[in-house]
Amino acid sequence: MCEEQTVSLVDVLEEDEELEEEASAVLAGSDSDHCSYPQGYVKRQALYACNTCTPKGSEAAGICLACSYKCHEGHDLFELYTKRNFRCDCGNRKFSELQCKLHPDKDEVNSLNKYSQNFFGVYCTCGRPYPDPEDQVEDEMIQCVVCEDWLHGRHLGCVVPDCVELQEMICESCMKTHSFLWTYAAHLAVPGGAVEVKKETAEEPTVPTKEDEVDDAIEPSCKRSREEVEPRCRLKELQAIGQKRVQSGAVFWPSAWRSKLCSCSICQVRLLEAGLSFLLDESDTVLAYENKGKNSEQRRQEHDPLMSALDNLNRVQQLEIIHGYNDMKTELKDFLQRFAAEGKVVTSDDIRQFFEQQSRKRRRVDAGAFYCT
Repeated sequence: MCEEQTVSLVDVLEEDEELEEEASAVLAGSDSDHCSYPQGYVKRQALYACNTCTPKGSEAAGICLACSYKCHEGHDLFELYTKRNFRCDCGNRKFSELQCKLHPDKDEVNSLNKYSQNFFGVYCTCGRPYPDPEDQVEDEMIQCVVCEDWLHGRHLGCVVPDCVELQEMICESCMKTHSFLWTYAAHLAVPGGAVEVKKETAEEPTVPTKEDEVDDAIEPSCKRSREEVEPRCRLKELQAIGQKRVQSGAVFWPSAWRSKLCSCSICQVRLLEAGLSFLLDESDTVLAYENKGKNSEQRRQEHDPLMSALDNLNRVQQLEIIHGYNDMKTELKDFLQRFAAEGKVVTSDDIRQFFEQQSRKRRRVDAGAFYCT
């Protein structure tokens, strides 16, 4: 019989702290009490799909954080992390037997919402669930910033760089759909092991794509006056350099790469028609959303009810409470460190015994203070 696998208290505490920070970053940026539907198509929010109400075979639907708590408690939910420009579907036509408890007055459908296989609990080019009980390979999932699907690192077709949490990724499928992005990739992307950059030595014929035809479609007759007013096209300048990148695999982009994209009128139309206007908005990034969530959580902690209660006490009472709290925190830390040092598991009886000792100690201190007065 195999020996039962255990983890130390230090491992548990470190993992809990990491999970708390991650949860705060994702959830604190969304409202957990009010349905987000009245806000319209929210720029970015935490979303869920309900496998109980809209299982595979039905219409895809997404619900906001508050509805996942209030309307779908106990249901089988798929956590979708965050999606952009989405309006909560909870209780609309797609939910035949459920009415939203927070905002029941909704349109039948949200026509501008975009759905994917994620809403039925499958991800990546392999179309598997996450976590996958049949997959024994440890691998991280990375979200494409364009299609917002999640892909296994081993299915990206490139080497995953270090500090990936500070970068953005566009999957190979989206890069091929929006081929002009390869020009930017040759100059702005993070170098990867599966790519190489080369100088173009001869003029190679290229087949114009639908997106490339945008340039000609919106050329005004007064080209000279437009050039005098508008800035030069950054994309055309990069294309003229002739630097190429092997067009295969996903592409990783460094922090602030969006600020280096061209925003001339031609490129703005190109991005709009491709549904990529959000690439010019640096506040659209998941990192910006997470930072907003962390700041909100920090402000909430600064207005902690305990600290508000302390403000109503005089200075002597405040000091007594703070000293008492610090003493207990130090003693609890020392108590738990003994278990961590010995690799022992802390039981509920151990915790109960600690606080009973604290209670007896407090009663002795109070009694001593009474007889001394």
